[in-house]
Amino acid sequence: MVHPKLTLENRIKAELYGYAGTMGIYIDDLRGGTVMLNENEAYETASCCKMFVLAALFDKIEKGQAALSDMLMISGKYLINGSGVMSSLDVGSKMSVKNTATLMIIVSDNIATNMLIDYVGLSYINEVIERLGLTGSRLHNPIDFEKYSKLGTTTPRDYAALWAGIARRELISREASGQMIAICRQQHYHAMLTGKFPCYYMDEDNYGAAENQIIWTASKSGSMNACRNDGGIVHTPYGEYVIVLLNKDFADKSYHDDHPAYTYGSAVSRLVLDQYLALCGKITEA
Repeated sequence: MVHPKLTLENRIKAELYGYAGTMGIYIDDLRGGTVMLNENEAYETASCCKMFVLAALFDKIEKGQAALSDMLMISGKYLINGSGVMSSLDVGSKMSVKNTATLMIIVSDNIATNMLIDYVGLSYINEVIERLGLTGSRLHNPIDFEKYSKLGTTTPRDYAALWAGIARRELISREASGQMIAICRQQHYHAMLTGKFPCYYMDEDNYGAAENQIIWTASKSGSMNACRNDGGIVHTPYGEYVIVLLNKDFADKSYHDDHPAYTYGSAVSRLVLDQYLALCGKITEA
């Protein structure tokens, strides 16, 4: 029996003792074990809202109302500031829905996001969010930092529920969940989740770890002045778990790799990984 003071929840709280911010946490080992902290509080999504866009896109594809092969064009109305690479492409360039969705997720491209919001429909995206039972979540606007200060709202519980559905290959459909995982595995920004993970198990090409030893993530992060977020699936030799870390109320609004949200978030993520591996695929002993 684990001493009550040594539970994962208490070790996370101890890790966060010096954190000058509010972290919302939801961890689900997909076997009935969960650890939660501030799980029902509302947080700005920042670019985590792009997972709602992706889910709604695949919902429309599942209904035969959209297709990954459809072509979208970059027009002048989509030229906004922020993350991504499509701002470097020529106006009039065309790209498939699949490639647009991939850029929206893996480099968090804001132009790609607004193209897909137009393609799928803002109201349709919110209908899908509601249908999925994510009662604390909403996409408020397209991305335009000159017009809107608020992008989306979610809770740690909601964002984890979205990822749990994908991890179980049940969100929209098995095929849709698999395609979303394939896109999200290419994510370029996952320092909060994997910043303190052992390098050997993260890169089989450089270190030679066997396939059954590899740890990989499928995730989507998001950052704005008011928040630093990350969440997704961690795949291990013992199975997969979902982890969501949402952050607000911190004083440091600047963007840098040593931001306290990343420092404390990556420490929490490593605690979870170690617990999951030590218990061979669980986060609690109960």
